[in-house]
Amino acid sequence: MKKTIYTAILAAAALLASSCSDFLDKKSSAYDSDGFYKSEAGLNEGLTAVYRQLIYDQNWGVAAPQMQDVYCPYGLQNEENNTISAGPGLTPDQSYVASYWNGHFAAVGRANNCISGAAIDFNALIEGNGPSDTYLRRLAETYALRGYAYYNLLQAFGDLPLLTRAATPDDATMPLTDKQEIAQYFITELSKLADAKILPFYPEQKGRVGNGMLSLLVARYAMLAGSHNFNDKANEYFEIAAKYAKYVMDEGGLAQNYGDLFTTEGQSKADVQKEILWAFNYAYGSQNLLTNLRLGHALLTAGGSTVRFASPLLAVIYECTDGKRIDESDLYDPTKPYMNRDPRMEETLLMHGQEFWYDNGKKAVRINIYDPTCMQFPKPTPPKKGTWYSWTNMDTFTSHSAISDPGVGVIWNKYNKDMTEFIGAACAMDLIVMRVAEAYNTYAEAMIELDKFSDPTVAAAINEVRARVNMPKIEVVDPTRTTSKDKMRQIVRRERKAEFGMEGLLLTDFRRWQIGDILNAGPIYGQPVPEIRYEGLTRDDLPNFKKDARHDINDVPDYTDVADKYTFRDAKRFWKPCFMWWPIPRAELDKNPNFHLAEGY
Repeated sequence: MKKTIYTAILAAAALLASSCSDFLDKKSSAYDSDGFYKSEAGLNEGLTAVYRQLIYDQNWGVAAPQMQDVYCPYGLQNEENNTISAGPGLTPDQSYVASYWNGHFAAVGRANNCISGAAIDFNALIEGNGPSDTYLRRLAETYALRGYAYYNLLQAFGDLPLLTRAATPDDATMPLTDKQEIAQYFITELSKLADAKILPFYPEQKGRVGNGMLSLLVARYAMLAGSHNFNDKANEYFEIAAKYAKYVMDEGGLAQNYGDLFTTEGQSKADVQKEILWAFNYAYGSQNLLTNLRLGHALLTAGGSTVRFASPLLAVIYECTDGKRIDESDLYDPTKPYMNRDPRMEETLLMHGQEFWYDNGKKAVRINIYDPTCMQFPKPTPPKKGTWYSWTNMDTFTSHSAISDPGVGVIWNKYNKDMTEFIGAACAMDLIVMRVAEAYNTYAEAMIELDKFSDPTVAAAINEVRARVNMPKIEVVDPTRTTSKDKMRQIVRRERKAEFGMEGLLLTDFRRWQIGDILNAGPIYGQPVPEIRYEGLTRDDLPNFKKDARHDINDVPDYTDVADKYTFRDAKRFWKPCFMWWPIPRAELDKNPNFHLAEGY
């Protein structure tokens, strides 16, 4: 069946109800004494509880891949000055930080219960000695999911309590483990597991994990460790990242059409399934990310208001169709900034003047962020065929309710173009966690950081992903690009943002690249002020991307000279070195005297 994992999740409801509220689920004496996890059925039930935790419970029922991109400068919360990419929104008392910590550690705790209660240890698993092949695969999945949960925690918090067995009351005061040790632990463990190939490359059922996901997870850990030069072994980690990313590239495939990855119909196609390494599955009518992110036509037709937004800092990075940035391309029209752009922009974002189509292409809204009305096709009452009608605007500048005031003119569109389901309600679309295109980008970035940027396989990896959206080859746009490490860094970072916006990578990336200070140096500037509007802009009103080399390489705009032309939000944004890692939540600091805040919080 299409939603096999979801069915298993429902069957495990009784198990889930017993979850503890502490940061790690405690060891169950009943399960231990009865040998619950030593049976295939028991281990599978416990594993299902881990899957379920990761799918739903990171924040208000929303899974981590989407929440993470709202927790960085490339995404925004609706509350002013409350986005937790930097101060003043990033504090130990921030509820989103606590929710993220608790949700992931609950998954770690459930995985540890399975591992501690299993019939075999890790070495036996690697050697393939166990009760059955199915049992070995389920236990390997458990290790992979624990590694994924710890990765999300590590990239956010840095130093963590490292517990790799079922928790006991004595662990309530365990100390923090250095982030470098945690990264090395999981790189070692997960690479051994990936090399053993206990899991098939693609998962045996939709919703499960396979060796492709596991190998890409190793590469994620290695890129994190290399970028921060953990243990003074940056090059060693980049070599690991390139190795495991290359394996995924060689074994996996790319979807033919980028947009197919993010619709229910598209996800059913064979070529799309070849790119998806792991996705969270939802049955129709279940609570999923789209309900709680309140995107697109959910806000425009159901009478709601937007809750979370894309940031204009993401919108400006998309190249024009000639492969040049907006400040360098003659194709860029500031009065219609969505025209002549990389097709991935419209798949990911929507702006003023664009049309949002839904309900099998029968209905549309023309977005207007300035006026009390927008245009809807057709009118809710029996319409005159082909006619657009004026309609009360839920997202206007004057109402201070949604995309223009808290969101400064950009909303998410990814996962919102489905033509078979109403996305504003609970729907069955799968949420992609990892896909093969990430391996191409990771391989290229790792090779660049190893000073192998002129290796022809690097440009080839970048170009192959660009080709499916008909973007020109990077060396055609600039023949000198492959001879410059900085230029190759620029393009691989730009590609990562363009390809993976709202897929959970950008929170890690802006800190790996150590650009938090320039991204958070001042307010977020967005749409033109009402007196000017988009039609009043000229190319002289563009921000400056070349303030210095770091702004240029990372496509960070500076609005100093044109600030009076644009609306803004989050005026109190600032950056401190301690913001490289999130603070441990206040409740955990109060419970454990061995936890501490980094200096500066």
